[in-house]
Amino acid sequence: MSGRIHSLESFGTVDGPGTRFVVFVQGCPMRCAYCHNPDTWSMVGGKQMEASEIIEQYERNKAFYQNGGGLTVTGGEPLMQVDFLIELFTLAKERGIHTCIDSSGIAFKPDNQAFIEKLDKLMPLTDLVMLDIKHIDPEKHKELTSQPNDGILAFCSYLDKKGVDMWIRHVVVPGITDDDKYLFDLGYFIGQFSNLKALDVLPYHTMGEAKYEKLGMEYKLKGVPAMDKDKVLDKKKVILDGIKKRRSEMS
Repeated sequence: MSGRIHSLESFGTVDGPGTRFVVFVQGCPMRCAYCHNPDTWSMVGGKQMEASEIIEQYERNKAFYQNGGGLTVTGGEPLMQVDFLIELFTLAKERGIHTCIDSSGIAFKPDNQAFIEKLDKLMPLTDLVMLDIKHIDPEKHKELTSQPNDGILAFCSYLDKKGVDMWIRHVVVPGITDDDKYLFDLGYFIGQFSNLKALDVLPYHTMGEAKYEKLGMEYKLKGVPAMDKDKVLDKKKVILDGIKKRRSEMS
């Protein structure tokens, strides 16, 4: 089983716990306005690699990952290649490697029984899912990503039922995802899940603009300033308030 791989990173420090070997897969249906990897969108690019090749490369550097690290698959959208993930993570768990999927959740379709059956095989091999919720409001989500968010939110419930640890990520973009009402609503939504282990609130940056120019692509957020890092803590507190509110109602 081979996967369509965009690139590999042997020393990732922001892609899950510890130091990680990071696999960037090719292909994603999302079109996030602030995506800094638009070169991973195409479903036909990248390099074909066997799961065993990736594990071999991990093993060469495994001393780096003994600090609670492991293997993370990101993208692109990893769940667009679920068969490959099953094989890759099967090999990883045979070697005791911590496995993580960094996903937008867009591939999750509750009514696609064939996909759900494959996902049911993948979840016991998965230690952590880092789920990036772009926007809690359905219409705002479509404006930002060109895709609906109903399947993404349903994926949270699925992970909770499967008992798979979940980290939520949210990028705060000035004037787009920094509204306190929506941030509170996001916290209130994720507060119901017992598998929620961490919340990463990330400041929007403009470093992707140069890549778009190089690729000859329009950058939709051109002119939007980078998010003030000092304000991100305040925005995270709003989400945490939503979580606390939901959990107090449940207790």
